[in-house]
Amino acid sequence: PTDIHKALQRIRDKSSLNFIPWGPASIQVALARKSPFVETRHKVSGFLLANHTSMADLFDRLLTQYDLIKKRNAFLDQYRREPMFEDSLDEFEHARETVANLVDEYRACERPDYAQYGYSNAEQQQQPQQQYSP
Repeated sequence: PTDIHKALQRIRDKSSLNFIPWGPASIQVALARKSPFVETRHKVSGFLLANHTSMADLFDRLLTQYDLIKKRNAFLDQYRREPMFEDSLDEFEHARETVANLVDEYRACERPDYAQYGYSNAEQQQQPQQQYSP
């Protein structure tokens, strides 16, 4: 376990990865002697659950590809034949807007002021100011 923590500290020190400024413990490591899910002959088992801001690039690429398809009206005829989409393709536009908002939030996560993301100035003034120590 200490080898893993030392390796993570070297990654932070070298700045080879960009960590979020508002979360000092960006990576959490959990080790167990035996996995409750997978039979293995190894002495140590590890598990990683990641949700990081690089997802924004993936969703941004998805939006770009959707925009290209929509611009050419490619594959949309099949949807227009369905009763749900006979009148309009508003569901697609709503889904696009939802993914765009998700990209905006992931981008906001990279900024130091993320704790105030989504609040207007009036809402921020009404919120009690709390100081959290790590």
